[in-house]
Amino acid sequence: MNKITKIVIALFICLMVGYSASTVTRPSVETWYPTIIKPGFNPPNWVFMPVWSILYILMAVAAGLVWDKIKEQNEEVKKALGFFLIQLTLNAIWSYIFFGLKNPMLALIEIALLWLMIYETYLKFLKINKTAGYLLIPYMVWVAFAGILNASIWWLNK
Repeated sequence: MNKITKIVIALFICLMVGYSASTVTRPSVETWYPTIIKPGFNPPNWVFMPVWSILYILMAVAAGLVWDKIKEQNEEVKKALGFFLIQLTLNAIWSYIFFGLKNPMLALIEIALLWLMIYETYLKFLKINKTAGYLLIPYMVWVAFAGILNASIWWLNK
């Protein structure tokens, strides 16, 4: 398989995870989410879909670039992609906890674990392909912001 095919497969996986999470998010954004108190820095709802779409594309390109090095660095690539899949799973689970269960406190704990896994993935990707590591930086920053937003929502609504 060539690099482009690997990126396309990674993109399909990332977008499917995003779509899966959106099936739980969408109904709550129309019912529960408007009823809770949010901080003044909460972005408008329309911002989230384009931001997440861009982040999933960056994640997929990063994963494809790392996957492309599997022949040269087999064990390191397998480990890095394992961390990538764990953080991607945690990414989807957050939506189910926050929007599905409507539990900002549990979601806050989960998003802290998610950020740590993204950071570990970033470190592993960086060692294999610097560009792949750098592509995860916007994701780390956004999830850090989402963590602050999640904490604020929990605090304001406890």
